[in-house]
Amino acid sequence: MNAETVSALTSVFPWIVPEILLGAMACVLFLGATWKADRHVWGVLAMVGLVLAGVSASLIPRPAATEPALFTGPLWLANLAVLTRIIALAGGAVLVLLTWNEPPERHAGEFHGCILVIVAGVSFTGLANDLVVLFVSLEMISIPTYVLLYLPRSDDQAREAGAKYFLLSVFSSALLLFGFSYLYGLAGTTNLHGIADALTNRPAEEAAPVLVLMALGMVVAGLGFKITAFPFHAYAPDVYQGTTHGAAALLAFIPKVAGFVAFVRVLNLLPFTYGKVTVLPIAFSQTSTMLYILAVSTMTVGNLLALWQDDLKRLLAYSSVAHAGYMLIGLTVAPYLREAPLGVGGVAAVMFYLVAYGAMTVGVFAVLSYLNSPARPVQSIDDLAGLGKSHPRVALVMMLFLLSLIGIPLTAGFVGKLLLFLGAFAVPFNPGKAFDLEQARLFRVLALIAAVNAAVAGWYYLRIITVMYLKSPGRPLPQPKPSPVLGAIWICALVTLVFGIYADPLKVRVQTVETPTTTAGSVPAQALVGQP
Repeated sequence: MNAETVSALTSVFPWIVPEILLGAMACVLFLGATWKADRHVWGVLAMVGLVLAGVSASLIPRPAATEPALFTGPLWLANLAVLTRIIALAGGAVLVLLTWNEPPERHAGEFHGCILVIVAGVSFTGLANDLVVLFVSLEMISIPTYVLLYLPRSDDQAREAGAKYFLLSVFSSALLLFGFSYLYGLAGTTNLHGIADALTNRPAEEAAPVLVLMALGMVVAGLGFKITAFPFHAYAPDVYQGTTHGAAALLAFIPKVAGFVAFVRVLNLLPFTYGKVTVLPIAFSQTSTMLYILAVSTMTVGNLLALWQDDLKRLLAYSSVAHAGYMLIGLTVAPYLREAPLGVGGVAAVMFYLVAYGAMTVGVFAVLSYLNSPARPVQSIDDLAGLGKSHPRVALVMMLFLLSLIGIPLTAGFVGKLLLFLGAFAVPFNPGKAFDLEQARLFRVLALIAAVNAAVAGWYYLRIITVMYLKSPGRPLPQPKPSPVLGAIWICALVTLVFGIYADPLKVRVQTVETPTTTAGSVPAQALVGQP
């Protein structure tokens, strides 16, 4: 390793202080839990670690904007990385509150330590500018998740859920790694910008679009598992049903953030800029078609299967699948949008919806966790009967989350869906560029399919609201004791309501993700991969 490489890798450390702090606090929790079993101590320390990471992140000086040339460092401190870090830290804090009382006392330290490692992994996913870093970041999320699925419960259903997630996750990681190896073989470097440069600047006869398409197909399959896209979603209902509400909330949100951010980073390997598809038009067109089909099938299958569910966790699992389909719309239309609707492009719309989706979905799981008790478990839709009378404030907040999931105005879910659907409808008719008239019409069809799916989804969400307010309970729910879960509920409710009424602050923030800033540790790609 030469001096230039050492200098580049050393220069990375100032930019990852928050992740270093999270890792250090996770080690404290893992070691401390071996001699003291106290959920409150380890919960507080986990929150302290997240706060310290957030403070250190806010103190990192923001670099001046530069042209997105060829960034060859292992990490890329772009605005996407900054926003991903914010979402990860905020989501981690809410999940710590939500899962405060779920793990057994003796496992609380390990449980919260795993959450900190997962948060660091999500943050690294946004920073990754190298295939190796990206893969390790995703594994930092997957491996602790295996542990989280086992710790809160020890029954057969929990073991089955953990085993299913483990086996399918390993298979998806193998597919992802296989796709990465193809990209490395085609480009001769693991650096993301180096790969994009190698694929777009070589002679057309050497471009090998079929091999590029094979590589990206395996990458899409591997990441499809993370975001529960069809047909890689089959594990979700059983795993959600077999674990606790807090662990299910983590599965519904955190892997989606990492998966979609990884999609954004990897899909930049193709020249995804309007009118600039030069060397790889075949791979570009086929990848876009792949995402289109994935979006339509995912949202449709998720919503149709959710209609038949009575178990709340299974219903929310299929709901999670459907929302992944909505977000795939943003990735599908992003390359074709020159002028974004309402000032938000496809990738920015995905990031907005991730925030909205996280608040409303984690909020629903938080309400279910708050109401659940060993004596009166909340499992089916009918278990919520009479909630409007017995717990009026909790029912009101639950209704807010469900209306946001439908996409009713004055909720964050409505704004998020509006940005995604308008993005598909706003793809311009401009024959002779990167697409023709027929393709532009297909994007309008995509918007209409999404709108129909949103209407179908309204049926099963409204069914829950109807049961809460119009059906008498066979056995009333007891009054829960105050707990940290209430903090998670009200934070999610605040985000859902505020960004539904006044979305401009979040819109301005997500708009920055398409404006790169700088890269940490920039050195020639040859140095990073050991080439002469």
